[in-house]
Amino acid sequence: MTTEKREKLPRYRDLPLDPSKPPGSAWGVFGEEDEVGTVNLLTPEHARRAAGLVRKGSVFSLNWSLEKPDPPILNRQQMKHTIIHLDPGTDDYYDNFYTQVSSQWDALSHWPHPEYGYYNGRTLQDFTGEPGSKNGIDNWADRGIVGRFVLADVDLYRKENGNAIRHEERDEITIDEVEAALESQGSSLEEGDVLLLRTGWIGWYEGTDENTRAELGAAGAQLRAPGLSPEERTLEWLWDHRISAVAADCPALEAIPPLPNPEDPSVEGFLHFRIIPLLGMAVGEMFVLDALAEDCVADGAYEGLFTSAPLNKVGGSGSPANALAIK
Repeated sequence: MTTEKREKLPRYRDLPLDPSKPPGSAWGVFGEEDEVGTVNLLTPEHARRAAGLVRKGSVFSLNWSLEKPDPPILNRQQMKHTIIHLDPGTDDYYDNFYTQVSSQWDALSHWPHPEYGYYNGRTLQDFTGEPGSKNGIDNWADRGIVGRFVLADVDLYRKENGNAIRHEERDEITIDEVEAALESQGSSLEEGDVLLLRTGWIGWYEGTDENTRAELGAAGAQLRAPGLSPEERTLEWLWDHRISAVAADCPALEAIPPLPNPEDPSVEGFLHFRIIPLLGMAVGEMFVLDALAEDCVADGAYEGLFTSAPLNKVGGSGSPANALAIK
């Protein structure tokens, strides 16, 4: 996509470009056949600038163990790892491998709008896992996800202002709080940035006991966890700041379970219904951010180079994050 076209991206309030497209959708903004969505904003120029932010050579893995959380949450299951003893050496394979059980990306084939379907008008019939399959994780894997990250440490901001995040509850984080956290850090956003949102959920989880983890695993779709507010302003703010991807350290990016009724979530109460299928935005969940956050506090730099190599699986609905932050 050319620079000229990027400069003409519509604001959220002007979506859709074509009145025949769903309200509030970015369908066609990056092309009628596009399967990449907002990752289009990660241009070679953006990657080059982000590489220039590496000063110390410090590398932070943003990837939780594939065995975490244990037991798995949100109705996913634990994989079985088999090691084959060769003579010499070893080989291995995975059974029951859920690609979104731990630190993960949601592909654009992961979630539909209940009325309009999947990003850029795709349907379930377009998702075959075979050559020609649409909106799969392979579209991001082919190009990689590389650019500038900015960490928004909302967990720290809320603690410092006497309103600590309730990690065991559905605690909504508003865009006003994200903006305030960024301002308190001295951070600003640029077009194409990867926004990393720290809620502190993984650190909280690591400090829980076995009974609490078992309860979280048994909660299924009723799991209670903090995350972004599903209000319209969240979508508008992310789109108008030209965010290429947004990833958090909580289970669903947004606060869960959905409101107003977890048994029958409305479009208004569930960010996933719009951020993925309508805007085509890359969403990451359960990214490990605590060590990165500690370093950002220590040196005052909340930005750096972000890289991710999703699994190159045709038609995949998601992938382990395989993400690094480099400063």
